[in-house]
Amino acid sequence: MESPTRQAFKRFLKSPSGKVGLALTLALVLLALFIPVLKPYDPTTDRDYLNRLKPPSLEHPFGTDHLGRDIFTRVLHGSRISLQVGVLSVGIGLVAGTLLGLIAGFFRGRTEVAIGWLADLLLAFPGTLLAIAIVAVAGPSLQNAMIAIGVVQIPVYIRLARSMVLSLREQDFVQAAVALGAGNGRILFKHILPGTLPPLVVQATLSIGTATLEAAALGFLGLGAQPPAPEWGAMIADSFKGGYAMNAPWTMIFPGLFIMLTVLAFNLLGDGLRAALAPRSR
Repeated sequence: MESPTRQAFKRFLKSPSGKVGLALTLALVLLALFIPVLKPYDPTTDRDYLNRLKPPSLEHPFGTDHLGRDIFTRVLHGSRISLQVGVLSVGIGLVAGTLLGLIAGFFRGRTEVAIGWLADLLLAFPGTLLAIAIVAVAGPSLQNAMIAIGVVQIPVYIRLARSMVLSLREQDFVQAAVALGAGNGRILFKHILPGTLPPLVVQATLSIGTATLEAAALGFLGLGAQPPAPEWGAMIADSFKGGYAMNAPWTMIFPGLFIMLTVLAFNLLGDGLRAALAPRSR
């Protein structure tokens, strides 16, 4: 009999969207890792003022910006920033939200009510608006943007983890652990937590796409990575602020295209993981 891991892997390979998403994700990661070898320009300091706002060419595949910087280099270096923000911010939301959801679903009572109120309070605000408010208070920076986006993600994982705990805590294997005298911590983290991981992994993958969009929105508003960092949202904002978005559309098209590809990649990958890890939910 095949192991559950092998069965899940086979289900993933049967998902066209999952395979496309995996290919796009790997391509983005590899480009981010090897951009210094592919295009040895510094994305912040290498400037050619004689070639400002030049259209795409063999030397500059994505053209140049208003300071003569190579947009291809800046866009691919920007993928490092976007992937970093996406993974770390989702990690913050995943860890904090899952822990709170486990506690709420397992201990119930006033603890569950208090954590539920926290989740409802965070969900009362649109995600991007809440992130803007947090960064406005903490100050614009890449680190604060990651924290803000992570906070926005927390209630999603609280609700998901809590619902999984409520369905698992009455299962026979959990009741057996209780009957054998296992402590709450052992029951929660050894017996219940593993059962909550498949939907949490799927949600985390999908959330990276959402986090990428929110990071780009903060960057566009000047609340994320600060100049001269090559952040995609900030690059699009520069093209509008400089008044050359229409005359040199490549300055905003290529950063926007990579935002779209990143969101698409993780959404398709998440769809494939859903087919592999939670086939009954399809």
